[in-house]
Amino acid sequence: MTNIKVALITGAGRRIGAVITRMLHQAGFNVAIHYHQSRNDAQALANELNNIRSNSAILITADLNDIDHHQQMIATIKNTWEQLDLLVNNASKFMPTPIAATTTTQWQELMSTNLQAPFFLSQAALPLLQKSQGAIINITDVHAEKPLKNYSIYSISKAGLTMLTKALAKDLGPDVRVNAVAPGVTLWAENENTLTAAQKQKIINKTALKRIGEPQDIADAVLYLATAKYVTGQIIVVDGGRSLSM
Repeated sequence: MTNIKVALITGAGRRIGAVITRMLHQAGFNVAIHYHQSRNDAQALANELNNIRSNSAILITADLNDIDHHQQMIATIKNTWEQLDLLVNNASKFMPTPIAATTTTQWQELMSTNLQAPFFLSQAALPLLQKSQGAIINITDVHAEKPLKNYSIYSISKAGLTMLTKALAKDLGPDVRVNAVAPGVTLWAENENTLTAAQKQKIINKTALKRIGEPQDIADAVLYLATAKYVTGQIIVVDGGRSLSM
């Protein structure tokens, strides 16, 4: 085992996942960049990080909904670096599910990606994380506590991820710490066409800080939890104070 720590970040090629990956790399971690469909973005990120520090980033492609892929992901990391110190379950799906029109396919897609995958990937990573006295960090959502209208399944899946965080913290201590970060509005959803400018401003006005967050705010919280040796079973809310008025 080397002195350099190793992190696996799911959904790491773009958006918040990419910022988390850069932050951990800057802090000295070698990083396994998981992606499913965003190969070009993930490859560009790996090239960028390897140019900074050679052989410090690898790509791992997998469909997280296929549990058989989880062991393959961990095996790739073990074969490359022989260790894993941190798992960041960042990958997530977000879609509206008005109850009158929701299908079982939508239920399964959201619950599988947002809840089932973090559980079983944590299971697959457990032997390496126990060996390194490592940590798991889940990315939940403020809507795990206060549901978002017409996004019931998404909200349920994130509520489950919050309980998963607490349950695994209890089950895996003292060997592995498990925590979560719950973002508020940090980036508007891609192809966001359901909210007008006025509606977005209304959401912003509900925050105590009167602005949306930045991906760096989430990455900062992840880095804190990655290094906070006496913190487990906790959810850090990073929402600019929006939950005060939800």
